[in-house]
Amino acid sequence: MEYVSTRGGTGAVDFEGALFSGYAPDGGLFMPQHIPSLHRDTLRSWSSLSYPELVKELCSLFVPAELVPRNALDELIDRAFSRFRHKNVVHLSRLKDGLNILELWHGVTYAFKDLSLSCTGQFLQYFLEKKQKHVNILVGTSGDTGSSAIESVRGQKNVDIFVLLPKGFCTQIQELQMTTVIEDNVHVFAAHGNSDEIDEPIKELFADVDFAGKYNLMSLNSVNWSRIMVQIAHYFYAYFQCTPSLDTTQLPVVEIVVPTGGGGNITAGCIAQKMGLPIRLITVVNSNDIIHRTVQHGDFSLAERVKATLASAMDIQEPYNVERILWLLSGSDSRLIKTLMEQFNISKRLKLPEDLHRKLSETLGSCSASDQDIVGAMRRCWEENQYLLCPHSAVAAHYHYSQPHSFLCLSFLSSIPRCCLAPASAAKFQDAVLRAGLAPQIPPEISALTAMETRSTPLERGQDWAQVLRGRIEAVAQQW
Repeated sequence: MEYVSTRGGTGAVDFEGALFSGYAPDGGLFMPQHIPSLHRDTLRSWSSLSYPELVKELCSLFVPAELVPRNALDELIDRAFSRFRHKNVVHLSRLKDGLNILELWHGVTYAFKDLSLSCTGQFLQYFLEKKQKHVNILVGTSGDTGSSAIESVRGQKNVDIFVLLPKGFCTQIQELQMTTVIEDNVHVFAAHGNSDEIDEPIKELFADVDFAGKYNLMSLNSVNWSRIMVQIAHYFYAYFQCTPSLDTTQLPVVEIVVPTGGGGNITAGCIAQKMGLPIRLITVVNSNDIIHRTVQHGDFSLAERVKATLASAMDIQEPYNVERILWLLSGSDSRLIKTLMEQFNISKRLKLPEDLHRKLSETLGSCSASDQDIVGAMRRCWEENQYLLCPHSAVAAHYHYSQPHSFLCLSFLSSIPRCCLAPASAAKFQDAVLRAGLAPQIPPEISALTAMETRSTPLERGQDWAQVLRGRIEAVAQQW
């Protein structure tokens, strides 16, 4: 299994090469050269597997045994999930009105990113210990990625992590989960800008190939293939939990609703679909609706500004993983993707070619939700189930409540079950819960954060953020 850039301007790399990369040297994103296709007998045999077992089976398809022997891979994944609070790692809550919520947030930071990042952290350690190597991880976060990335590598001697958070755009809890980690290898920067703005200095440093190579820069944002790979398991688990039976001649379809920000999770869904999993995908966004406009109208263009919403981790205008989806749907046409993305990078506007837009709209449905919609879904879910949704999960629930709880598929003459992915716990979003007129439920670990020591470096407007980062990375490197 080799990995190639979506823009075709760099040679193929193995899993280790993709793991230790951020953007590919040509500015693209790494994807598997070939997507494995699964036979229906394989799907049937996997249907009784636990979530960790599914992660192991799927990762073994993308990580060759000559790089990581299967027994070692299994041990790494077991270690990754050892800190999760739920015995099953993830949990499906079956609520009234056909609302199925797949809780992906039972990790240390109460967010779904703990699932992929805990595994990615273990993969990194495996290769770093083997090669006695040190890396510098550079991460921009809209809220949850930063804390999950920090937890995956905190205290590790052969890793330093540099996290940029958008000051004022995260919740207090999200920020405290990053700034209260006082470890020598953790460096947090509070930038006075939004999520898209903090991506710019990160892209600049990765684009400086000499600097990136000298200091072994890598990313744990969802530009990193490893995160996408682990997230593919969400879809298989959701499918097996929600499908009524696999004993039919034609495997039944399940609709999966995916709250979407940077697009990593929905990319994993598209890959699962490509592998043969019979799912219908719905990508749901907040008022920052570039993905919704792209699916509906082929309009991949920035709005005038990022809008601050209750679903703050999805306040993103440039969902970079859309490039992976377009590459997948174009038949791996790297020349086309390079042309399209270069056009977008210059003008921040792109009209998809008609054929590519048709394929995208056949692959994905979409919906956007306002803050009012989010609050309404949170209230209804509580009133009907005494179940608190986070605002991001509520975007998915809004879609569900605006549709029949299942819909008739004429080809199968049966109703199709629906599963909503829940990316975070409501405990991290007290303001949104209060806005919905509900009472927050705060776990002791979250409450304790407000009394803890904090540490971060401010990045003010007008500063050269890329230069500040360079300086800190160079200073840390001198200690080695």
